[in-house]
Parts: sequence; C-alpha cells; structure tokens
Amino acid sequence: MLKNKIQYILIFLFCFQILLAQQPQKPNSVEIYNQIQKLNFLGSVLYIAAHPDDENTRLISYLSNEKKARTGYLSLTRGDGGQNLIGPQLRELLGVIRTQELLEARKIDGGEQFFSRANDFGFSKNPDETLEIWDKEKVLSDVVWAIRKFQPDVIINRFDHRSAGTTHGHHTASALLSTESFNLTNDATVFPEQLKLVNTWKPKRQFFNTSWWFYGSKERFDAADKTNLTTIETGVYYPNLGKSNQEIAALSRSSHQSQGFGSTGNRGEESEYLELINGERLKNTADIFEGIDTSWNRVPGGKPVGELLSQIASKYDFSNPSASISDLAKAYSMIQSLKDNQWKALKLQEIESTIAACSGLYLEAVSVNQEATPGSIVPLKLEAINRSNIDMQLVSVTTLPSQKNTVFNTALKNNSDENITLDFQLPSTIEYTQPYWLKEKGTVGMYTVADQKNIGIPDIIREVKVFFNVQINGITIPFERFVVYKYNDKVKGEMYNFLDIVPEVTTSITDHVSFFNNGNKKPIAVKVKAGKDNIKGNLQLELPNNWTVSPQSIPFTLDKKGMEQLFYFEVTPPATPSEVIAKSVVTVDTKRFNKDQVIIDYPHITKQQILKPAEAKFIKLDLKINNQKIGYIMGAGDEVPEGLTQMGYKVTLLDPDEITPEKLEAFDVVMTGIRAYNVLPSLENKQKILLDFVKGGKTMIVQYNTPDSAIPADISPYPLKISRDRVTEENAEVRFLAPNHPVLNYPNKITTKDFEGWTQEQGLYYPSEFDKAFTPILSSNDKGESPTNGALLVAPYGKGYYIYTGLSLFRELPEGVPGAYRLLSNMISLKAPVTVPAQTLKN
Repeated sequence: MLKNKIQYILIFLFCFQILLAQQPQKPNSVEIYNQIQKLNFLGSVLYIAAHPDDENTRLISYLSNEKKARTGYLSLTRGDGGQNLIGPQLRELLGVIRTQELLEARKIDGGEQFFSRANDFGFSKNPDETLEIWDKEKVLSDVVWAIRKFQPDVIINRFDHRSAGTTHGHHTASALLSTESFNLTNDATVFPEQLKLVNTWKPKRQFFNTSWWFYGSKERFDAADKTNLTTIETGVYYPNLGKSNQEIAALSRSSHQSQGFGSTGNRGEESEYLELINGERLKNTADIFEGIDTSWNRVPGGKPVGELLSQIASKYDFSNPSASISDLAKAYSMIQSLKDNQWKALKLQEIESTIAACSGLYLEAVSVNQEATPGSIVPLKLEAINRSNIDMQLVSVTTLPSQKNTVFNTALKNNSDENITLDFQLPSTIEYTQPYWLKEKGTVGMYTVADQKNIGIPDIIREVKVFFNVQINGITIPFERFVVYKYNDKVKGEMYNFLDIVPEVTTSITDHVSFFNNGNKKPIAVKVKAGKDNIKGNLQLELPNNWTVSPQSIPFTLDKKGMEQLFYFEVTPPATPSEVIAKSVVTVDTKRFNKDQVIIDYPHITKQQILKPAEAKFIKLDLKINNQKIGYIMGAGDEVPEGLTQMGYKVTLLDPDEITPEKLEAFDVVMTGIRAYNVLPSLENKQKILLDFVKGGKTMIVQYNTPDSAIPADISPYPLKISRDRVTEENAEVRFLAPNHPVLNYPNKITTKDFEGWTQEQGLYYPSEFDKAFTPILSSNDKGESPTNGALLVAPYGKGYYIYTGLSLFRELPEGVPGAYRLLSNMISLKAPVTVPAQTLKN
C-alpha cells in the first residue's frame, strides 16, 4: 500500500509539495470540523500574480475558508529583486526569505503556494522588457505547467493584461501570460513534453480582480459602472474561529515582514470585484463556480463518498471528534477504491490529516542532530501516541529515501505514549539540503531547474521522511512525517528545525569583495567548517596565474562536527588593474569541496541552508581615499558599511537614539543607510543635530528613502521632494551635468566608465523637485523617457556638504562594482573648501 501511495503522490502531487511548519499541527475541534467540511468540496481556484505580496489575501482566505475551495497562489517570481527591511540579504537570498514568508502566509489563509522559474531582476517599466529578460516562452510554459497540474476550475489574475506601462512590468506580464495560457492548457500540441507527467486541462473561466487601485482613486471607482463586474462579499465573520475574513487576511499579509507589510485587520462588510476576461459568463450570480460540479459527483463513483461525508459533518460531535473516525476510515477506504485522478490523491491526503486530528494521533520523527552528512547514520527518536478510544496499531515504520520498512505491530492504546529509537542510514548519494532553484547557475531573468517535475515546487525538496503505517478499523493508513530536529530554548521553549543534509566540510572567503589599491600583498581570511567529526584535509585559494598566493595550500584538522577555523593566505595582485574571482577549495582525500554554507535564520520563517560557490571578487584598481571617520546609521539593512571598511575607512554604526552633538564630533562624515527615515522614526528627532553637524563643516550622505508620510519635512536643509522616479536600466547612458564639480574629480577622476558593470538598476526614488541650492550632478533615463536629474544632489550648507543620492550603492558595493566605490570615495571626501587641482580637471 505504501509503495502505491508514494507512486500516486509522485504522479499527481510532486509539484505541490508544501512543507508544513516543523512544529506539529494540533488542530482544535472547530478546525477539525472545518477540515471535514472541506473534504466535501471539490472545486479549485488559482490566483496568479508576479511577486510575493501581490496576492489578495482577503480573496484567498475567503475562497479557502468560506467557500472551502482548494485555493492556490502562483507567484511568477520569488521576490528576489526587492528591498529587505529585516536584514542585509538581497537578490537570491532575499528570494529565499520571501519564499518562506509566502509559505507562512498560506498556512494562515489556507491557500497553497507555487512559483515559476522567473527571476525577479528588479523593477521593470513595461512588460516587453520583462518578457525579454525572463524568456517569455519558458515562463509561459511554467504557467501552463502549473495550470495543468493544479487543474483550477477558475483562474483569477491580480493584474490587468491591458494596462502595459501603468504599473510594474512584471505585474502586467503576469496577467498577459496567464491570459494567454487560458486557451493553451487544453491544447496537446502546446508544450507536449509536459503531457508525459500531466494531462491537458481546460479551466471554466478566468477573471481580473479589479479594485479602486486600478481606477486611480476610491472616488473614481465608486462612481464607475460595475454592471459587468462580479461582486463577492468577502467581509464575512467566522463565529467558530472568532475572526473576520479580513482579520485572517491581515495576519497572512503580515507574514511579509521583509517587505514591511504588517497589516491591521478590519471588520464589517467588504467586497471584491471580478471582471470576466475568459470563459463562460455567469448568469447574474456571485458564485464563480456556477455551472461547475463541486460535489463528489464530478468523480466517477464518488457520489457515495460525498453522501457519507455529509453525514459525518451533520453528526460531528465537537466535544468528541473521535466519534467521526469510524466513518472517516470508511470514507478513506471508499476513496482508495476510486479510479486514479487528482481529487482522489488530494482528498486521501486531506482525510488522513483529518483522521489523525480527530484521534489526537501524534506522530513525530526527531533527529538527535540538526545536520547530517551523506552516508552517515542518523539516530531517530520516534513518538506515536493515540489519544482516543479508537483501536489502533502501529504496523510498521518506513524511512525514506531508503524505503526501509521496520515492522512493529504495536498496539497504540489510549494516551499511552510509544517511544522508539531507530538508526537511519542515509544514502551516500542523497542531495544536500538547499533551495533546488539555486543549485544550478541561472541567468538575470531565469532560474535553472533541469527536472520538469520540480518546476513550481515552492520549497526546498526534503528527502528524509518517515511513514508511520497505522492500522485503524482494519485499514492501514501511511501517515507521512518529515524528520525534524527539536530542542528546548530556556526563553522560547520547544523549538523546531528540519533535519538538513550538509557537506562534510564547507568553506568561505570571509570578505566577498577585497580591494588591492596598491601592489602590496594582503592577508585574506578563509573559513573552514566541519560537517562531521574528524575532518582532515588541505585548503587552497585558487586565483589566476597573474595573482600570487602564499602558501599554496594549508593542511587542517577539525575534530568535532560544527567546528570552524580561520586560515590566512597572503595574496599579491598584479601591477595592472584586474578583477578576478577567487575560489576557496578544500580537498579531503581525493574529494573536492567548494561550497559556502549560508544560514538564514529569522524567527518568523523556517531556518534555511543555502550552499553557494565559495568565491569572492578580488579587485586591483586605482581607488584613492582620504582618512575620514564615518558614522553609519543603518536603515532597512544593507552591506554598505562592509564596503566602506573594505575601502579602508574606519566605520562606526550609530544608534539614532544615542546621537548627540558630542558623539558626532568624532566623525568627519555621517551616512544614513537605505530607507533610514522610513524605518527609524526616532531619526526625525535627531535631524537638527545632524544638520548642525553639516553646518559646522562636516559631510552628510543620505541614501534613498521611499516617499511616505514618515519622511520628515527637514530631511534636507533645503526643500527636496522624493518621488518614485528611477532608472531601471543599469547600462543607461549617464551624463555629467556638473563635470567640474569636486564630487566628480577628487580624489578620483570619475568618467562614464565608472558606470559600466552596474547591476540590476542605476538608482531609485530620485527627488523630482529640489531647491536651487542643490547642484544636480548626474542625468540619466531609461529608453524612451525624459531625463531624470535627481540621482546625486550636492548642496553646501554652512561650512559642510549635504548629499542626497538615490544611486543603488547598496547593490553595487556588495557586487564589487569599481565605479561605485570610486564615486562614493569622492562623496565622502567632499569638504569645504575643496580645491581640485587644475591638472585633474584638465585631464
């Protein structure tokens, strides 16, 4: 039976693996009743948009909790190109965080989560650019693949496919791809290779989820003709949960912590509006499932199942959920006997969960350690307890991926805890735990996923799991549990993580960018970490032949798993400018290890292991700096302070609450991190001190902020209005408006070559209006647009300089873009009066 179950899941559900929270779910009586109700609804909706946080959680929650529909959200990207309000992680690491935030959101609102291979490369102003960078054909195939797998009766687009140029290009592109897919998914000649794994599918209808936002204002939307719109009243109250739909949606929305989308729940009447764009029209009804059989009648032979489930729901005893187990087991057996189809697989999983919940059946597989290496033995502690009067027997336990079956035939008596120890041999070929979409090198617009079956799976694919084969009423049900690691925190109590498979040894170059400003050798620190006990090997730092490394290799021994040690190489650059990738490699016996283990661990998401190439960029360039002391006020989180340290500056992080005139005396420059005024309300109270610091002869550099009410009126000593202007084309032509200004000439001569090799974007949220006291330094624009002149504004104030910049330094410095470092050095070096040598200007 277990073998058939595994094959069945592989056929129908391999792409919909959503890992539940590591901590076991313990539904209460009301939640169990809702599960039983959902067993009897066979309808599905797929919501489609571009990014994490684009989804309408009010509608997803309503469809899942009120309608009891299977509701999925297909986010074409993982949000890799956004900003991060909780830490310094950007790009693919931010995408990992936002993936987990979406999964947490779906746990709250009851939806399921899916993705395409599209990489969020940053803001795009039109869908044509988006689809060119994404590779339209591949993303289109992913959308078709998702629809064929999920088999939605209804598709809802978040964005309008007719609105090119009025919103983020990714937004419109998601709607265009969804709309195009509607008529392709049932065509066997379209992406026929997919049909080895899935069948064609035809959704009943497709909607655009419009709102006042698309009309420009609530007033315009209220006045608009809504005759052709379907209205859904989503402001329902769930008395058995004690929450309104909007309150559940707000909790879901608040999972997007990295985006700062904490939401307050509402109550009362609320409507959502849907415009039909494809498929069968509705006949004056708000039921989007009109004309769709959402009962068990849609499954051949399923009618008796639906009748039995209706009886179970009507007789449900809230004070004794276990009274439903006998009939639920009968329904389980009836579903098993049906012909294979998607609803069979889905409902078997749902009813298994419901039976376990009704009986208080607690099953857990715990690893003694949180990390293990391929080929090692993992001691497991298994727990099984039946907290009901229903007779149960633990027949056996099957461990995966080895599929080893251990027979127990142990009776699970009411409230009698069974604890079992088991040694689990991991295969030597088992994959390391890591986001599968980061395993292979991708492009700017697309992640590489070689295995078609994996495309769209939301989370890390974890192979280590246990099936507890439990017999109930003569029926053996395999209950699946992932192997977890748990421990007790003295403050937080019981804490859970998943078991991670790690390399025997990992290594990393501690500074991901290193500058060599002269011909002198420089010590480079390299870390080695043991993934198991008694690791002995040799460490090498690999560089091109024109760079010199000493010593050639360093032998090491690490006795204990988890032990780390730093080693140092002396690196001498070539005489001429050079940019190279240095690689750290460990050899154990004859096996090479070259992975850098990155751990992302925030309390609101599951702990994540990312294995990146153990590489760093080494740069020999002409970079001149002075010896300014810098005070840095961290905003939303960035790696600019690390870049400043690499340049040779002494950097001190400043707490806004501790800023005083006396404390600032130690610094020549104060620099604010990205979005500092957006996320640090107390900074407004220190603004006079900061401006007096400038007035007294120092320099203040303010990096970009977003336009909102949190921005103080006196963010600048002169009037300045922040806008949403940006230059998204990183290679857009840069024109110098003030070529003789010191910021372009001292101590480094800045040329247009310094803007080559920038990544993702030139800059964002440029001021659109500013006082004549400011000198605009740069002008640039995306293709077909008017020039923007607010990228870098410099104004003398008193004896010092105030600088406001929207340039994406927070992206360029971690990527080791030389021109960004050279320009930043000049900004830091501004000091009135600056006299630029005439020869410098002439050159």
